[in-house]
Amino acid sequence: MARYFLEVMYNGVLFHGSQVQRALPTVQLAINQSLTTLFRTQIESFGASRTDEGVHALCNYYHFDTDQELHDAFLYKMNAILPQGIAVKKLFKANDPELNSRFAAITRSYRYRIYSKKDPFLVDRAFYYPYKLDKTVLTETAAILKEYTHFESFAKRNSQAKTFTCNILQSLWEEKDGELQYVVTGNRFLRGMVRGLVGTQIQIARGRFNISEFRKIIEANDCTRAYFNVPGHGLYLEDIIYPEGALTEIKDKKEISV
Repeated sequence: MARYFLEVMYNGVLFHGSQVQRALPTVQLAINQSLTTLFRTQIESFGASRTDEGVHALCNYYHFDTDQELHDAFLYKMNAILPQGIAVKKLFKANDPELNSRFAAITRSYRYRIYSKKDPFLVDRAFYYPYKLDKTVLTETAAILKEYTHFESFAKRNSQAKTFTCNILQSLWEEKDGELQYVVTGNRFLRGMVRGLVGTQIQIARGRFNISEFRKIIEANDCTRAYFNVPGHGLYLEDIIYPEGALTEIKDKKEISV
């Protein structure tokens, strides 16, 4: 029995989140159905990071096990079966058959995109927010977050988290392609955490609270103090890193003529 990892990207607005929710269309359900169709036997996948409804992924991983030989054009076949909102970017074999896509990940990176000038081509791709934000304040709040490791205030209720400890390795705002974007990297994130970080920082940058009050929100360990009211479609799971040498890429051996 071998374990394989799929690196996938998807348009989050087309799914009810990434994790299986009975018969609702989710990313994981689509992957399970496509694998089952391709292998002609029931295959179940397991995701590296759970994303909520509307949240996009440029990079998420799903692992699955099989004792069957892979088709020579596995990637082509999978992408032909999967719905248009999902694409498999790469296929890897785990060098350790017990490697878990969720628990083996070292870091995860997210990006939240905000635009202030109306643009029909950014609908459902970024958050339209046509109000002035103090960028100096955003720089300060982003830096402050790296001082903390306990983020209970930014975990939505019923998150079922056993611990609220997260190590934030990168936290910054940058201007890119006419947008204001928040970039954050950590070893793990809580349910709704990134949207909570963004929404709360926006409140500070709008002058509704000061920096001292921002620290109090973090230290309150109370999710009712934070602001989660930013849409999921502005958020992208951008990258996941595994230990060096953990995965070996497998490329299609033959091309399909069309």
